[in-house]
Amino acid sequence: MIRINLLPHREQKRKARLARFAVLAGISVGIGIAIVAAAYLALAAQIAMQAERNAFLEEENAKLDKQIAEIETLKKERQLLLDRKKVVERLQANRGEAVQILDQLVRQTPEGIYLSEIKQTNNIISLTGFAQSSARVSTLMRSLNDSPIFEQPNLIDIKADATTGQRLNMFRLNVTITREADEDPAAKAKAKKGAQP
Repeated sequence: MIRINLLPHREQKRKARLARFAVLAGISVGIGIAIVAAAYLALAAQIAMQAERNAFLEEENAKLDKQIAEIETLKKERQLLLDRKKVVERLQANRGEAVQILDQLVRQTPEGIYLSEIKQTNNIISLTGFAQSSARVSTLMRSLNDSPIFEQPNLIDIKADATTGQRLNMFRLNVTITREADEDPAAKAKAKKGAQP
């Protein structure tokens, strides 16, 4: 027996194609959504990881900032201690200076000169006194210049003084104290080591 299909076959094929298209479109949309979701999750994971790294770096930076502040405080304290040490060393080095100054003044002052005032300001000594003649003042200046602890005597003024009843010249002069330049303790230690055999 012969079967004849009287149903519209084109309509069925069109419906089958539409169904296939809908299935393929759904699958494509699903795949696209899955790709977008996977990319979003991957980016979110990377952002979260970077945020953790940033938080860790901020914590470490805060710790380092505290340590730097402590180091700066320690540096300031160290500098204060070094300054105090230098002052103590300078005082220690110059503790016998007054005795040396007075000793040298006595040794270098020629006869006929009488000192009435000795004043020290930093490393300048101001001398005020009386001399029997101006030649004795120049002798005093030469002998002070030849002294191991004095240099650069500078005469401020000299004038005749008639108030004492004798013929005397009143003078004022400044003289500089020779001091060794402050050296670095490390340089002193190296110099000592170099001097030893």
